[in-house]
Amino acid sequence: MQDTRETVVVLSDRELQVLQLVANGLKNEEIAQELEISKRTVDNHVTNILEKTGTKNRVALVSWALKWGKICINEFNCCSLHDGPTASR
Repeated sequence: MQDTRETVVVLSDRELQVLQLVANGLKNEEIAQELEISKRTVDNHVTNILEKTGTKNRVALVSWALKWGKICINEFNCCSLHDGPTASR
């Protein structure tokens, strides 16, 4: 497992979209409907994001995403999304 504190993690635009929807509390089936893609594709995206970030579950993933400024939840953490690059930190 990679140490995300020192490793640059690059997420694609689609992975960032999926990550935001995970943080919003959507299930994979709901994310698939929202993005008009298959649930299997969402499953693959979530698995890839978990692997890239070195997190073990959705709760840890959201915590990681907040820490690194990858997501915005109810106006919390939003200013960091506009202050720097979102693809890597």
